[in-house]
Amino acid sequence: MALAYDTEPAASTDRPSLSSVASMLVPWLAPIAGLAIVVALWWIAGLAIEANPRLSAFQGFTVEQTLPSLVDLLASGAAWQATVPSLVRIGEGLFWAFVIGTPVGLAIGSFRLLESMLQLPFQVLRMVSPLAWMPIAVLVFATWDGAIVFLITAAAIWPIVFSTAAGVKRIDPVWLAMADNLGGSRVAVMRTVVLPAVERDILSGLRLALGVAWIVLVPAEYLGVTSGLGYAINDARDTLSYDRLAALVLLIGFIGFVLDSVIAVAIRRAHWVPTA
Repeated sequence: MALAYDTEPAASTDRPSLSSVASMLVPWLAPIAGLAIVVALWWIAGLAIEANPRLSAFQGFTVEQTLPSLVDLLASGAAWQATVPSLVRIGEGLFWAFVIGTPVGLAIGSFRLLESMLQLPFQVLRMVSPLAWMPIAVLVFATWDGAIVFLITAAAIWPIVFSTAAGVKRIDPVWLAMADNLGGSRVAVMRTVVLPAVERDILSGLRLALGVAWIVLVPAEYLGVTSGLGYAINDARDTLSYDRLAALVLLIGFIGFVLDSVIAVAIRRAHWVPTA
């Protein structure tokens, strides 16, 4: 007797389920939904402003006024002209903060006596607003650009120092003992064990430093310079161009977000070494 076989093709099991599709779409749709909610609330606030004569001074901050002004800034090249000087200043400030703060953090994390000696003065200096150094910076540096770079450095150095030091102290002592038993010099241990272990801590400190420095940059550019995002905001305020002012605020936030995202990607791709 012949056996009958079911020749009907089996249903494919590779087809993604609804839950898997939803899990893939949520990371993309959630930010878009959040942005849409913010814009909707902004538009509703604009309706309230238009309906209340006492809020007429805020007419330039509505969606209908701000977004066309932002498009005009981008199309005319004014946004680029204002952004480049600011990026140069913050780049120089972060460079010096990194060059100075990283070795200081490595030293503090490696030597407890040095940490005990510097903890109090560093914590006191960290609590001083960088803008408080403005009068001294103007006297010391020959140019306003130099003074602004100093203020950015003063703001950015502390997150790098303390994040790097914390990373060094979290290194598993077994790794250091193994390197010492293998006869590695202090320089070799620093290069092959310590630096790879604190790579993410250094980058995390740099990310925090960027946030602080970006906040300091704009008010630092209010005085003395004739270029940059802070100067553009000050100029828009003086000329009562509130729609342009609001557009510049959005531009500053977007640029800061992009810079932060770049460092966040670098942190995710950094090498990892087991720590205690």
